[in-house]
Amino acid sequence: MSAAGGAQNIAPFLEARDGHASVQAGVDITVIALWLGHESPVTTHGYVEADLAMKERALATLAPPETKRKRYRPSDAVLKFLESL
Repeated sequence: MSAAGGAQNIAPFLEARDGHASVQAGVDITVIALWLGHESPVTTHGYVEADLAMKERALATLAPPETKRKRYRPSDAVLKFLESL
């Protein structure tokens, strides 16, 4: 096996590793597509698939809703309609 053949075999791994690391670092997917020589960001979309750490960071930025839960209370008209069924 030649050195060139070995380099060709490992290139997809290096590309995938660098693509995932760039997404996790917050680099825009269009920039990653350009860096990796992809014709379109659609080709690069595979690197956007969120891993667990990315999901945890996204959830950490969310705040709980500020609404209070209330029990549904049907109006008299709704109750009257249901009783007529």
